[in-house]
Amino acid sequence: MTNQPIGVIDSGVGGLTVASELMRQLPKERLIYVGDTLRCPYGPRPKEEVIAYTWELVHFLLKRNIKMLVVACNTATAFTLEDLKSKLDIPVVGVIQPGARSAIKVTKNNKIGVIGTEGTIHSRAYPDALHHINSTIEVYDLACPDFVPMVESGVLSGSHAMQVVEGSLKPLKNHFEIDTLILGCTHYPLLRDAIQTVMGEHVTIISSGEETAREVSTILGYQKKLFQGNRKPRHEFYTTGKIEVFQNIARDWLQTDMNQVRRVELEEVVNYL
Repeated sequence: MTNQPIGVIDSGVGGLTVASELMRQLPKERLIYVGDTLRCPYGPRPKEEVIAYTWELVHFLLKRNIKMLVVACNTATAFTLEDLKSKLDIPVVGVIQPGARSAIKVTKNNKIGVIGTEGTIHSRAYPDALHHINSTIEVYDLACPDFVPMVESGVLSGSHAMQVVEGSLKPLKNHFEIDTLILGCTHYPLLRDAIQTVMGEHVTIISSGEETAREVSTILGYQKKLFQGNRKPRHEFYTTGKIEVFQNIARDWLQTDMNQVRRVELEEVVNYL
């Protein structure tokens, strides 16, 4: 059991921000990552479609005998996490609860902003998670639908990226005195520098990757499923879209050889277990 890989799913390349933190905190663990770049973004899609696509990703990984599933997509987490937990016999971790916990730890004025896809924002998953921990938190959320397509196309910096980020965040920056901002989409950390510049240094930016990886480590440790030997693991990366675009972004973000990225066609899942 300890030798089995950890499975990571995302709508595209954004989950690599979580994978990077998993690789840093758990350097002996092997990852199998699959990003559905062909059908990204998930944010504008109907809930039923997101659920169907998520289960296709999950079934792909279950065939590879994973010991744990990390849903590194906020929209998929919001729509499928509880169902996945109830139906799978392996631990399942999402990115919303860890992100909420991180934000509450650092806020000084209890005013927290959340940016995410339309699906994540409309689900109210972050306000619910934050208020479950602290009902006095003031939450100001904002959908930023232009961010994911920009990241998936490889535009992470420069004048165009700054223009898009500034225009998208204007309502949040101009009307609310937040001191903490949750990046409620795993694509958004790839735009972190631009977001920080626009929001100002007084706003603490929260990415859920670090806290999610910590939770994965804790769960695997408690269940005695951490790999015990010595090795430099060989990770596997799959994409449903163009390999070259995935490789370029992944190589820059993970600072590792990405020549082993493979394209995969997912099978439709009729019965969700």
